[in-house]
Amino acid sequence: MVVEQEQTLDLLGNRFVSPRRGPIHWLTAALCNSKLIARYRRKFTSFFPFLKLRSDVKNVVYMNWILETDKLRHLVPRGLELWEKDGMTLFTILTYRHGSFGPSFLGPFRRLFLSPLQSNWRLYLKSAPPNVPQGSTVLFLKNSMSSHLYALGTRVFSDVLATHHPRKFAHKRKNNGFETTLSPGKGSAPELKCYVEESDEKTIDKPFSKLFDSWEDIVEFLSFQDAAVSYTDRDSIFAFSQIELPIDTTTIQPLKLQPEEFSCPMLDNFAPLSEPLCYVIPKVRFLATSETLIELK
Repeated sequence: MVVEQEQTLDLLGNRFVSPRRGPIHWLTAALCNSKLIARYRRKFTSFFPFLKLRSDVKNVVYMNWILETDKLRHLVPRGLELWEKDGMTLFTILTYRHGSFGPSFLGPFRRLFLSPLQSNWRLYLKSAPPNVPQGSTVLFLKNSMSSHLYALGTRVFSDVLATHHPRKFAHKRKNNGFETTLSPGKGSAPELKCYVEESDEKTIDKPFSKLFDSWEDIVEFLSFQDAAVSYTDRDSIFAFSQIELPIDTTTIQPLKLQPEEFSCPMLDNFAPLSEPLCYVIPKVRFLATSETLIELK
């Protein structure tokens, strides 16, 4: 198990590497990757209830592909199982702008906190891990944030977000769509470039129709998630976090990827079986309600 997890983490590149060089960035990497800091933080926080985090998220762009399950099993911890149907599963890249991401108890004073960009890259599990609240659960493969401070904070103070910091991170409206760029530079963040345009077609192509009956069914499946699982720096120990996402499905807008403006080396390694199904959620209030460590055998 130890060897398998090390190989998986090497493949995912979830050890933090700064996109820039210099003393400050070397110190950041040392803090982000410190097992000693993580060990003492876990001991300290075990005496206190979880500090709930809230954000008024905007422009959540989902891009979803069908992948062959067998090509992804090595990324899934032993004891967990991918959601699949007929040998196929789903992979999602979602990117969005936070809105004053900070402790929920601060109320209106949460406005003092920043609103960084974030991009989550994830797979879908058949069920939640044993001995935790059951619900729709994803497995995080990659998380990136545009803020150097937030990337450091999530690494030092949390287990569930092994966050990376791209050298360049852009996610903005362009014409009648959204343009997204993640450039890793010399760092460990994934690479992505894409442009998606608004569309009126709430239909699904043949590959997706083998898995779901309608566009509404797949959007509901992809959007309504209750929890996430992440690798940690410890063998057989994983982070489990519960979340709340009260999404208004009537506001969801279909999008269409422009293939000539798309690049994603990590996805190329997975050899997708479909063109992406894309859509945007204009706004949603995000709440992280718990985080705990679990052991999988």
